[in-house]
Amino acid sequence: MAERHARLLLFLSILTPQCSAARAFTPLRFSVEPTDTLAVRGLPAVLNCSVAGGEAAVARVEWRKDGTFLNLAADERRRLLPGGSLFIGAVVHSKHNRPDEGVYQCTATLDSLGSISSRTARLTVAGVPRFSGQPEAVSVHAGGSEVLNCEVSAELGPFAHWERAGVAVEMDGRLVQLPNGALVISEASSADAGPYRCVIEGLGPLKASEDVQLHVLPGAGLEERLEVLLGPVSLAKPVGETVLLPCVVKGSPVPTIGWMRNAKAVDQSDERISVIGGGVLRIANLTSEDSGTYSCRADNSNESVETQAKLTVLVPPQFLKKPSNIYAHEAMDIIFECNVTGFPAPTVKWVKNGDAVIPSDYFKIVNQHDLQVLGLVKSDEGFYQCMAENEAGNIQAGAQLIILEQDVALPTSAVPSLTSATTDHVASGPGERPGPAPTAPRDLVASLVSTRFIKLTWRLPAELHGENLTYSVFHSLHGSSRERVENTTAPGEMQVTIQNLMPDTKYTFRVVASNRNGLGESSPPLTVATQPEVQVPGPAPNLQAASITSTSVTLTWERPLTGNGEIHTYKLYYSEKGQDTEQDLDVAGLSYTMTGLKKFTEYSFRMVAYNKHGPGVSTEDLLIQTLSDVPSAAPQNVSLEVQNSKSIMIRWQPPPPGTLNGELTAYKIRYRKSGRRGEAAEVMTTQLSQLIDGLDSGAEYSFRLSASTTNGTGPATEWLTAETFESDLDESQVPGMPSSLHVRPLVNSIVVSWTPPENQYIVVRGYSIAYGIGSPHAQTIKVDYKQRYYSIDNLDPSSHYVITLKAFNNMGEGIPVYESAITRSQSDPIDPEIDLFELFHHPPHTPAPDPSPMLPPVGVQASVVSHDAIKVSWADNSLPKNQKITDSRYYTIRWKTNIPANTKYKVANATTLTHTVANLKANTLYEFSVMVTKGRRTSTWSMTAHGTTFETLPTSAPKDVTVVSKEGRPRTININWQPPSEANGKITGYIIYYSTDVNAEVHDWVVEPVMGNRLTHQIQELTLDTTYYFKIQARNSKGMGPLSDTVQFRTPKAEPLDKMSSDQGFQGKAGGRSTLPDHGFGSSLDKPGITGSHENHILVIVIIVSVGVFTIVAVVVGAVLCTRRSNSQQKKCSPLRKRAACKSTNGSHKSKSTSKDLKPPDLWIHHERVEMKPIDKSPEPNLVMTETPIPRNTQEPSGHEVEESVSTLAGRRGVRPKIMMPFDPQPPQPVISAHPIHSLDHLHHHHHHHYHPPPRGYLHHQISLRAPATPSTPVPYVDRAPSSESVRTQPPAPQPPSAAELQQSEAVIKEEDPPSYKPPSAHVHPSHPMKSFAVPTVSVSAHNPPSSALPCTPLLAQPVPGVKTASIGTLGRARAPVAVTVPSAPDSAETSKMLPTKETAYETDELSEEMAHLEGLMKDLNAITTA
Repeated sequence: MAERHARLLLFLSILTPQCSAARAFTPLRFSVEPTDTLAVRGLPAVLNCSVAGGEAAVARVEWRKDGTFLNLAADERRRLLPGGSLFIGAVVHSKHNRPDEGVYQCTATLDSLGSISSRTARLTVAGVPRFSGQPEAVSVHAGGSEVLNCEVSAELGPFAHWERAGVAVEMDGRLVQLPNGALVISEASSADAGPYRCVIEGLGPLKASEDVQLHVLPGAGLEERLEVLLGPVSLAKPVGETVLLPCVVKGSPVPTIGWMRNAKAVDQSDERISVIGGGVLRIANLTSEDSGTYSCRADNSNESVETQAKLTVLVPPQFLKKPSNIYAHEAMDIIFECNVTGFPAPTVKWVKNGDAVIPSDYFKIVNQHDLQVLGLVKSDEGFYQCMAENEAGNIQAGAQLIILEQDVALPTSAVPSLTSATTDHVASGPGERPGPAPTAPRDLVASLVSTRFIKLTWRLPAELHGENLTYSVFHSLHGSSRERVENTTAPGEMQVTIQNLMPDTKYTFRVVASNRNGLGESSPPLTVATQPEVQVPGPAPNLQAASITSTSVTLTWERPLTGNGEIHTYKLYYSEKGQDTEQDLDVAGLSYTMTGLKKFTEYSFRMVAYNKHGPGVSTEDLLIQTLSDVPSAAPQNVSLEVQNSKSIMIRWQPPPPGTLNGELTAYKIRYRKSGRRGEAAEVMTTQLSQLIDGLDSGAEYSFRLSASTTNGTGPATEWLTAETFESDLDESQVPGMPSSLHVRPLVNSIVVSWTPPENQYIVVRGYSIAYGIGSPHAQTIKVDYKQRYYSIDNLDPSSHYVITLKAFNNMGEGIPVYESAITRSQSDPIDPEIDLFELFHHPPHTPAPDPSPMLPPVGVQASVVSHDAIKVSWADNSLPKNQKITDSRYYTIRWKTNIPANTKYKVANATTLTHTVANLKANTLYEFSVMVTKGRRTSTWSMTAHGTTFETLPTSAPKDVTVVSKEGRPRTININWQPPSEANGKITGYIIYYSTDVNAEVHDWVVEPVMGNRLTHQIQELTLDTTYYFKIQARNSKGMGPLSDTVQFRTPKAEPLDKMSSDQGFQGKAGGRSTLPDHGFGSSLDKPGITGSHENHILVIVIIVSVGVFTIVAVVVGAVLCTRRSNSQQKKCSPLRKRAACKSTNGSHKSKSTSKDLKPPDLWIHHERVEMKPIDKSPEPNLVMTETPIPRNTQEPSGHEVEESVSTLAGRRGVRPKIMMPFDPQPPQPVISAHPIHSLDHLHHHHHHHYHPPPRGYLHHQISLRAPATPSTPVPYVDRAPSSESVRTQPPAPQPPSAAELQQSEAVIKEEDPPSYKPPSAHVHPSHPMKSFAVPTVSVSAHNPPSSALPCTPLLAQPVPGVKTASIGTLGRARAPVAVTVPSAPDSAETSKMLPTKETAYETDELSEEMAHLEGLMKDLNAITTA
């Protein structure tokens, strides 16, 4: 009675009109949903389902099985329980009749509102208890492991257990039953022996297998090969479950089992993870992070085996966002949002009122999972559910859609689910109409009709009844009742464009105006047909591709359905997956076979048809992979390592990328005893290493290796040989104490290096390093037996650490050696990066006796293999003539490149006489050297070998691309760039792309090729006021590199006035230039076709030639005058100076044997280059040089070859003081060379310059060549080695000075000379004429008497602020200051040849006069050249 009353109230509530109020949503949901169930045949089963919500009492619950509703009223075995659950009285299940097994779903329905469906649940029935096979009797050694199999189906596994002698076996950490029913027995003992049987219980009568006997043998016995009894298998499990991965290995000695996940040891500190049953890995409460590849490795002292499997953890679907209830009006568009996650990615489907939603023009899946409903109609009301499912499970969530009458305003909560086209239908709330609504809009017409859109316009309604009218345009397919609505974008707007229409289709439109009172009357309907698509073809249908071979693909397609005329050709576009560049080719017909593709590579294809109007619509991309093939290269970096007298370990790396040609399935190892060519054994493995055991002692074996795919085996490596030991090393005792231990403390680390124990006949398997502050027991680190150094990091500064080192093997750890060190403080200077390799091979001195070194390898050769690999080979003179390695020696290869200069060495170890170094840079020179290590004996590094890797494509684009406009020519630009940082070879050219459309295809851009030695290019005749886009591509001998980033540049809006005038045929007066008549010289009237701009060019050339001729004449005249003046002044040399100066005219050509005939040099005065070129060609070595620190330009001519000889004292001190040469800034002058001046001593009309000794480090505006000495003490010249661009000074016949003078001279020089710097010699190119040339003096030290002669005057090379200096480089650019190097003094052993006597040295005032004269002479030359 109560139920009938509730139904009546619900019916009345539905029929009662709601006026302007929106009715409430109905809360209908499931509180309990069915779950997967395992049922037993003949027993009852229940699938739970319960409905919650305000209307749950009147909801009708039904059940579906495999998508079909069950008729429970006529079913005797199945019935509906009062709460909604499904009860099955007795499950029926047989081999041919399984009516109850399947997928069930619960459905709840409210009449006149809709229905909802639960998630699905699978009912599985356990089959008839039976064994597919009987267990077998087994034997196991005491302490070993064994497996007893119980062969039952998966659904019977939970019902199986084991009995021994009729008693149930209790499972513990030693006995484990696996999910498939198998029993694992580990650490077997005599108590485990006896009869066992597998029992299936709980499915009716008990079912037992046959009894089998387990025999336990004594533990001591012969060695037994390892055998994997039960290994892990790949499986998938949902999150939260428990998984058992078995690994049962039988053998003697009993192996130890270790587990790894993704090549890393399994963290057994996690309480969820444990190893039980001797080797079974148990993981409880699975998480997604537990997925991966698990490897089980069993190892004993003789051999090791490994097996692996993949564990996939499934994550059931979970909602990130559920659908929400929506209010809407008819003709609106809505979106139900649904976002789910899970692994594997869930599939999503939508259900409306329990029935699947089929996508159509009005029901669309958008944003991957969301449901969009277009043009709502009243029948769209109901319950919508998002259902997500993957292998781990399924879930559902629903929402209700209520369509209100037009006069009912939408609540604001509905806004988020509305599309942009209908959101303005939402009102703030229901309200009453205070006045009339507008009448129908008038004159609705289609003003523009296209293939995909229609533009509508109309006029105002006859009666507005208000202001700010808005309009809604309703449209639908002609003849359909489902309308969609589009609103105007602004009040009063009387036009709208309807998009996304279908070509050649009729649509019906009507317009409704609305004001503040609501919607008005509708306009008469207007039916318009869109235009058919013409001209270009449609997409080619049914594009298919099939791989024919590993390098070819055949494509087929059909003629486009809308060809729009004759198809002229088809263009096939294809690209390699992962590549941005797409290639194309023209094909004819309806099929094409593409050849020359890469093996086992995925390609993308698409097709475009062409007719007379151009390209049509492209097809969708079609992906296909070429077939696999055998590898085209052998495994690389193969190494052989002799383990003992019975086994050899072989290691390798896969073939290079790009040569696999498929998925590698295995590696094939063939080996044979040397001398037996026909007898070769084979071993297959999937690992990158393999232990070959069971070999003969002291025998030589050859190995070769090849990689295999499903297509076969690829090429094999060359035969590599190794010889097993005659006898094994002793491991019956622990190793001895390491023979030495060295430590090097840093701020936060200590570098430890050591040498092995002296007794090399005891096996060393590794080293244990322990350290701590004050005690060595805080931290322990174990390293490989080959390692000889280690850096202990993350230490505290200024702390005292105690370090111990012990060698260990399987017997235990040996005697430790102790060392202590104190880390540096933070304030200590930090050492540069420590090269551990260099540190190891250059250990600090220790009193421990070092073993005799080995001979270094010889004949090192570097053979280039590819652009990133070089094969290094060598010979070892300490081996027999056959170069067979029979001991445990190994080789260390180091390599580096000299660019940059501070590159660190990289190293690798090898046990053969060859090694391939990979991952090198292309087109790069590398140097290689090799050393050999045997025990604790090592050799020095061998001679180096060099190899340059091959070129390859540039892997980076040109950089620093800039675009600038050319001054005065706005239609011309200069584009500049820098070479790519990774050119990978010599750049042979550049390609400049430019376009006005940045989105255009690359082949549509304008191309400008440029030579590879150019870094700038000019592009002319561009359009004014236009944005251009530029990018550059470099190429070398191997091909093209990547494109640079796009650079944008906009040309100016207008040309300069003078350029515009020039273009019009006349030269106007602009910029201070005179106006020329149209008919003047060079005008277009005289020479048709030549513009005014060309006239200016001719005039400029004429002026330049005239000025040049005049300048040359002036230079020649000036040079002649200077020569005559110099000759005339030379004749006037006073008798007092003939010995010192006038003697230069004859002494310059004397024989080299007369070393005492020294004289000042004759100088060339070169304005532009400010070089001092010696006219004297005599080869005397006792000369003075002038040097600059600027490197020589290789393109400039050199007057003399550079001589490398240097005086003994200058070479020993390694420093040559420099003098800055100040110059006054002058405009650039033409280059002029004067005639030689044969003497520095000329007329006496120049006044003497008096200088006070400045403080050290100060530089005068003028430089004096006087040395710090008293006026009564002449300063001798100093010997220097000759060099290019040097000032050669040869004082006359020197006499040896006293020993006291020499000692004082050397003392002053050693005090002031900075150490270890050798300035280079180079050309000097000042751009300003020289105004003065003098050397400032430096005060003599107070400790030296004033009478001591100083051989040289050290001066600073840095300019002082305020001093104007000359500059070096091309004209018009800023240049570095010119430095003049003053030589150092010779040592006492050379004074008899180098130092002149006081009587023959120049007076200080004489030098000052000469420099003053030189200054005046240069003023005269400046006046000549500027005239």
